[in-house]
Amino acid sequence: MSWYTKALGLIGQPVGVSFVNGQGVTGVLCSVTGGNVVLMEYLYQSQFATKHYPSNTIQDINSFPGCSMPGPLF
Repeated sequence: MSWYTKALGLIGQPVGVSFVNGQGVTGVLCSVTGGNVVLMEYLYQSQFATKHYPSNTIQDINSFPGCSMPGPLF
C-alpha cells in the first residue's frame, strides 16, 4: 500500500480516492485505520455520509490541488 503513508498526512483534508476497479470518490479523509479508509462524502443539499472503504480496494489517495484563480469565480 504505497498510498498509506501519504494518506496519514492527509487526514482532515479533502482528497480524491481512486479504486482498483477504476472508480473514484471525493471527500474529507477522516481516518486510515484497521484496514479501512473512512471518508466524509457529500450527498446532496445539506446531507453528508461517513463511508468506510476496505484498504485492499484502494489504488491511490491524493490531496486536492490549490486553486490557481485568485478571488471569486462567479
